[in-house]
Amino acid sequence: MPTQNSTRRLGFLALAALMAATRFGNCGSAWALPDASWAVFFIAGFYLASQWRWALPALLVEAVAIDFAAIHYYGVSDYCVTAAYWFILPAYSILWLGGAWLNHRYQKVPADLRRLAISVALSVSACFLLTEGSFYWLGGRIAHASIGGWWSNFLDWYGYFMLVTAGYVALAALGHIAVTRRLPARAHLQTR
Repeated sequence: MPTQNSTRRLGFLALAALMAATRFGNCGSAWALPDASWAVFFIAGFYLASQWRWALPALLVEAVAIDFAAIHYYGVSDYCVTAAYWFILPAYSILWLGGAWLNHRYQKVPADLRRLAISVALSVSACFLLTEGSFYWLGGRIAHASIGGWWSNFLDWYGYFMLVTAGYVALAALGHIAVTRRLPARAHLQTR
């Protein structure tokens, strides 16, 4: 039977692999899944924040390393890499904290789904405001920045990032429910 530490290690490796596999194509395509990075930080915060605090900086380094490799070795555009790029560090940390917050309030009751929805909505919104706002206002890519232009850009992308992150988190939640419901049944069978 795997130990809790080995389960965490496998979970960390699976999340790191998911980010590595999806981060190259931000919006996804017919051949690639959308970027799971935001969900990875949220899910890692839920599972790892209490005991593996080193996992946050490790995932942040991985995200930056993937971006560097994608741009320098695989021809991915560097359009998003501006002075505002470094705002991803606190923005992704907000996602991690959203997952950690949820974990501290997790009670294995139906109300957890409401807390999950609130935590995802708030942390993704804060992450998006920080990344999109810093890119728009500080990135130097917008020739005539304005409140109206920012709001239009916000509306163009907010739903997409919320939907993708919530989709990945929903899949993780379904997996979590399936696994945690099976574990007590297995323990019961083993005691007979």
